[in-house]
Amino acid sequence: MKRIAIIPAAWLWFSANANAAMQPGVAPTGGIFQVLLGLILVLGLMAALAWVLKRFGATRAAGGAAIRVVGGVSVGGRERVLIIEAADQWIVVGVSPGRVNALATMPRQENAVPMAGPAAKNFSIWLKQTVEKRNGH
Repeated sequence: MKRIAIIPAAWLWFSANANAAMQPGVAPTGGIFQVLLGLILVLGLMAALAWVLKRFGATRAAGGAAIRVVGGVSVGGRERVLIIEAADQWIVVGVSPGRVNALATMPRQENAVPMAGPAAKNFSIWLKQTVEKRNGH
């Protein structure tokens, strides 16, 4: 019952403002300017709030430290294999659109060597040898 009373009141308010804007000598741009100024103000406040949350790490505090991603690799266009640490255990997880599968579990590795280290070193050696062969050295 209250909705019926609110709708006519809102309609009367909008129609009264529309009629006032249509009168001769009243410029309708004042209302548009107010709306645009309010929109810019709200968007600016949202951007400032997002910056503050990002700057002070509120997103990290909300996530907690119980689970973290140790590493991952892309194995296809939209498929990935991730290693997730949870409760002193690593879980190898396959992630694809609409599906997450646990592939294996293992105890947490203390002395884990990053996978990119040796591969990067091998690539740099290969690149150096290839450049030397190309230049005739």
